[in-house]
Amino acid sequence: MIKRKKAKNTAQSRSTRGGHLLGPPRGAGATRSPVENPSPPPVSTTLALAAECLVAGARALKESLASHLDEPLPITLDITALQRIDTAGLQVLTAFVRERAGHGRAVEWRGTAPALTAAAQLLGLTSLLRLPA
Repeated sequence: MIKRKKAKNTAQSRSTRGGHLLGPPRGAGATRSPVENPSPPPVSTTLALAAECLVAGARALKESLASHLDEPLPITLDITALQRIDTAGLQVLTAFVRERAGHGRAVEWRGTAPALTAAAQLLGLTSLLRLPA
């Protein structure tokens, strides 16, 4: 019967030398792979509304919003610049929010716009638009 010597714990000896089992020793010019520390994924897409959302710009607003209907991340609508909105603008925004909600996709609001709040309250669209209270 042949006796074998017990092997030393090589993982421990490597770590005391500063090496890594799968790569060069740390601190010896080794760089981190982008896979080890990926940048955080985006949490939402932000769209800023213009100062006026009127019937003249309703088509452009609709096209802009429609391109984000299938976006899986939440869409944040920045309304801080909004000063005027008419029923056409409200109709486009309402359709967008409703369509996304129907597919389980979120729409969030950033900022405040008294014109939007007043118009939505007047037309009974506050809850449908999911405007903050």
